[in-house]
Amino acid sequence: METIVLTLEPALHLTDEGFYTLCLQNRDLKLELSAAGELIIMSPVGGESGIQEADLIIELGNWNRQTGLGFVFSSSTLFRLPNGAFRSPDAAWVSRERWESLTPEQRRRFPPLTPDFVIELRSATDRLQLLQHKMQEYLASGLRLGWLIDPENQQVEIYRSGHPTERLDMPVTLDGEEVLPGFGLDLG
Repeated sequence: METIVLTLEPALHLTDEGFYTLCLQNRDLKLELSAAGELIIMSPVGGESGIQEADLIIELGNWNRQTGLGFVFSSSTLFRLPNGAFRSPDAAWVSRERWESLTPEQRRRFPPLTPDFVIELRSATDRLQLLQHKMQEYLASGLRLGWLIDPENQQVEIYRSGHPTERLDMPVTLDGEEVLPGFGLDLG
C-alpha cells in the first residue's frame, strides 16, 4: 500500500483541534496534514524498514543520552510546524532549551515547533518526491539539519539551513555537524 494523499481544501478545512481529534479517533492510522490542507495517510512499513528506522533512533538516542543536549522523538510524534502542517519524521531531535520552553500542554499534544534535526528513511511504499517536499517544508520551517536516506537508490540527501541540498551516493557515515556535535551515523 502506498501513501495516500487526500486534498481537503477548499471543501473541508481542518483546524488544529479538528486534526487532533481526527488523529485520536483514528489511532490505527498514521496521519499527517500538509500546510496546503492535504490529509496524508501513511502506509505501514515492512520489517526491513522497521529495523532500519529503529536502528536510527537507537543511534541518535545513545548519542543524546551521552550528551544530554536534547530529546529524541520517534516516528509516532507529530510536530505542528509554523506553516500549519503536522508532520512526523522517522526520527527527530529537539534541543533541550527549545523543548523546555514549551508549556506542559504543548508537550502533551503535538509539539508546536520544527525539530532541529530530522531523519526521513525512504521505505518501499514512499514516493521520493513527497519526502523531498516534506524535507523542504521542514527546512522552510526552521530545520537546522536533515537527512533523507534512500536505501533503494543508495543515496542520502542532506538538508541544511541556508544551503542547497547535497546529494551523496550512499556514504559510509553521516556527520551531525554543529547541530549534533560528536554524532556520527554509520551507514555501513
